Amino acid sequence: MSPLDIKSPPVLRGQDGEGSVQVHQDASAKIEGAKVFSVYGKGGIGKSTTSSNLSAAFSTMGKRVLQIGCDPKHDSTFTLTGSLVPTVIDTLKEVDFHAEELRPEDFVHEGWGGVMCVEAGGPPAGTGCGGYVVGQTVKLLKQHHLLEDTDVVIFDVLGDVVCGGFAAPLQHADRALIVTANDFDSIYAMNRIIAAVQAKASNYKVRLAGCVANRSKDTDEVDRYCKTVGFNRIAHMPDLDAIRRSRLKKKTLFEMEADDDILAVREEYVRLAQTLWNGTDPLAPAPLPDREIFELLGFD
Repeated sequence: MSPLDIKSPPVLRGQDGEGSVQVHQDASAKIEGAKVFSVYGKGGIGKSTTSSNLSAAFSTMGKRVLQIGCDPKHDSTFTLTGSLVPTVIDTLKEVDFHAEELRPEDFVHEGWGGVMCVEAGGPPAGTGCGGYVVGQTVKLLKQHHLLEDTDVVIFDVLGDVVCGGFAAPLQHADRALIVTANDFDSIYAMNRIIAAVQAKASNYKVRLAGCVANRSKDTDEVDRYCKTVGFNRIAHMPDLDAIRRSRLKKKTLFEMEADDDILAVREEYVRLAQTLWNGTDPLAPAPLPDREIFELLGFD
């Protein structure tokens, strides 16, 4: 019988990563004690801006925060540190991957408000697996007992979830936060990320916290999508030039000279941090098939 004779694909059930190059999470790599959040969204949507300002907001609440950038560009934390810090993978290369030779100050850098910043980095373009790098970073942090005095861990993850490797932070997270905007491409990407998180949730504790409408004057399309699939928008960051300027100045909004707009966005970030700290309902939205979301997000 030809595969073409099968009217519908078989339903496959198994352990996370089964049938792929993914690996199961090592039990010793589990992050305990801290609340762990993974930030996802379409490339260029403002995940690093959101992550860094969220880290700063947690720090103003007196929380001990660790932000881990999971992008080979290693630009997640520069608004906290004021510079591009060396990556874990590059630091390991310098000692020929003898992790025992490293000291915490070799790969952990203190940023604004005492936020501890780590850039995992990644393999050269077209080679290796980003998930391996994330795993090595967490392993290194645990070996140096750097997670024991941490209240909040934020993983800032690159682009869309296109492979199991870059979904690796979901193995550690309590909640996943999606950054989107009030446009088709961002919401379309969010729909795919929701599907990826739901797949991980069958084997790990991660659940969806909600989404942040970023750089958006309005939120009507985001809200319409959320209502359709059973999701929540839990914050709205408007499209302000002050946010763009903060990136150019290599600062978080909490360091910028205050005006009415900046004060309002700071307040929204603190409100988001408080919402996440207090706990969100474990959402289980039903992502739409591609054609249905295409029809839903029609604009006049």
